Amino acid sequence: MTGRIQPPVSGPSFGANPSFSDLLRATQPEIVGSQRAIGSTDIPVPHGTTVLGLKYADGVIMAGDRRATSGYTVADAKMRKVFAADDYSAIAIAGAAGQAIEMVKLFQLELEHYEKITGDRLSLEGKANRLAQMIRSNFPLAMQGLVVVPLFGGFDHATGEGRIFYYDATGGRWEEDDYQTTGSGGQPAKNSLKKRWHPGLSRPDALRVAVEALVDAAEDDVATGGPDPNRRIFPNALAVTASGAEDVAEDEIATAVAAVLEERA
Repeated sequence: MTGRIQPPVSGPSFGANPSFSDLLRATQPEIVGSQRAIGSTDIPVPHGTTVLGLKYADGVIMAGDRRATSGYTVADAKMRKVFAADDYSAIAIAGAAGQAIEMVKLFQLELEHYEKITGDRLSLEGKANRLAQMIRSNFPLAMQGLVVVPLFGGFDHATGEGRIFYYDATGGRWEEDDYQTTGSGGQPAKNSLKKRWHPGLSRPDALRVAVEALVDAAEDDVATGGPDPNRRIFPNALAVTASGAEDVAEDEIATAVAAVLEERA
């Protein structure tokens, strides 16, 4: 048996179909699950809140606060909302937390499956388009209140720069030239970025701008969690450059948080 996934013996033959989710639907539909109606008020659903992405001199930085809420309750004070999609791209999630995490995992598998099947990496534009299709397929659940609206960013080797894409609940996709936010605290975070962002930011400056935007969002939006140095709760961030995607170290984020809080004090 080779390392390549074989098409099912009966049913549709997928051959070199690079879509991992199509393969799951054909061979193991119970894993994908159904989209039966779920009343948005039947059960408490944790929601991720504020995430953002911005360009800087070497690529893009994606960042998010750590709070997940369920109604007026803090469901999780240390939720991770920014993930590497593959070696050169990242995804930041906002919306129904469980649904968003599942979408991230499936998206990561999709990109890995495509690379194994075709022997080539999908272009950044292709990744952005594929994520739009996945968001569109979630639209029936979005109509029931399980909305997932991520941000996507990465380094495009074809153009030699970082790029950021944002979406709506229907799967509509747009590219942002400078910075973008989403989530319940997205508007105050974007207002902050509008004041502080400028082209050619260094990594430390870009990280400080991102942290300040999240602090501003936490001040205006109760669902967004601000940094808590005493409990070591800081935003999580991921930088994507020509060298790849890497998590920003907690100490680096803590330094940016300390600088922002000291300036305000």
